Amino acid sequence: QVQLVESGGGLVQPGGSLRLSCVASGFTLDDYDIGWFRQAPGKEREGVSCISRSDGNTYYSDSVKGRFTISRDNAKNTVYLQMNSLKPEDTAVYYCARQSSRCGGGVTYWGKGTLVTVSS
Repeated sequence: QVQLVESGGGLVQPGGSLRLSCVASGFTLDDYDIGWFRQAPGKEREGVSCISRSDGNTYYSDSVKGRFTISRDNAKNTVYLQMNSLKPEDTAVYYCARQSSRCGGGVTYWGKGTLVTVSS
């Protein structure tokens, strides 16, 4: 049974940092591209970052480039999203997802999400 479980969300002040974790089970993490997505209140879900399985290439949306870093630890079956210099507009539920094929494509499995709130 495929599962993706996110953790690490919480309340942080503007300019602060958080590290999100996504633990995968039921499949081998390094066989798949894994993405992070977010959905802010009243907005559509958007892609934030993705890491490819084959060469570890990483991708970021323009809104987080230079502030967020995605990484993976295949031995722990975990993907991380290090978020620095957080802004109030980063407030959202963050989801990790197993891509159907490649980064930027469809998603086969979603986690349930973890809430990040950036506020003073």
